[in-house]
Amino acid sequence: MTTMTIAKAINEGLRATLAANPKTLIMGEDIGALGGVYRVTEGLKAEFGANRVMDTPLAESGIIGTAIGMALRGYSPICEIQFDGFVFPGFNQITTQLAKIHTRSSGQLSAPVVIRIPYGGGIGSIEHHSESPEALFAHTAGLRIISPSNAHDAYWMIQQAVACPDPVIVFEPKRRYWLKGDVNTESPGLDAFQAQVLRAGTDATVVAYGPLVPVALAAADTAAEEGHSVEVIDLRSISPIDFDAVTASVEKTGRLIIAHEAPTFGGLGGEIAARISERCFYALEAPALRVGGFHMAYPVARVEEHYLPDIDRILEALDRALAY
Repeated sequence: MTTMTIAKAINEGLRATLAANPKTLIMGEDIGALGGVYRVTEGLKAEFGANRVMDTPLAESGIIGTAIGMALRGYSPICEIQFDGFVFPGFNQITTQLAKIHTRSSGQLSAPVVIRIPYGGGIGSIEHHSESPEALFAHTAGLRIISPSNAHDAYWMIQQAVACPDPVIVFEPKRRYWLKGDVNTESPGLDAFQAQVLRAGTDATVVAYGPLVPVALAAADTAAEEGHSVEVIDLRSISPIDFDAVTASVEKTGRLIIAHEAPTFGGLGGEIAARISERCFYALEAPALRVGGFHMAYPVARVEEHYLPDIDRILEALDRALAY
């Protein structure tokens, strides 16, 4: 076991990938000499050279388009989008080209492009720097989407994403970049597209992913002090979703709360709630409840703490579920 931050774990995962596969390269804005805004790629250009770790112009559509072409020529490009809200100039390339190539070619072509996107709030920034657009991409078939919540997963999931033959978007919770954790560099554990039960419980299930996983675990700790046993599931994969793991938990607990930073309106929580309501209709003791952001533009820094879901909002949902 090695203790490292999530940012360092991703850095080490990228380093391992670059060392193992000469066809792997990283491209993005300020990722070379600077090492990225969050220093996630720090030191990689010096170690592997400018032909493997490439600074690009400020043109997300160009970054993604170039990566698609390189993937079709046998390379495994890893793109970094500097901030979540900057991805939209490349949205067309991702959803209408990258996601469709395999189907469009009747399986003859594949584009194993990995797109890293720091996302979410909690860093005292503004709109286009603190958003959670994962549901927009999850709605598009042909893309795999994952989000690590701890250092061990960050180290292994980036490597698993690169090894995947499909396009993979890795949403990295930027406010958790400095969260430390143990990393087993010898064994990945679960596949990147499986959910993980982080805490067992019997009274209710809380499902979260990415930046809200630590919040869900803290809420479960507080609930335990009040005599309630809460099971916490880290979804890890946003597309596909491991519905079997969630189903098994809800059949045991009878209650479901889904928490994510993105607005609840049109968010992934609605899809999870609907699917589990279909699967677990006779096991549910209360409606599936959602906890998320508000349906509004991301607010200014001084009020973002009121926007972001916190322990109290998860506990309030738990109280409502237990009251049925």
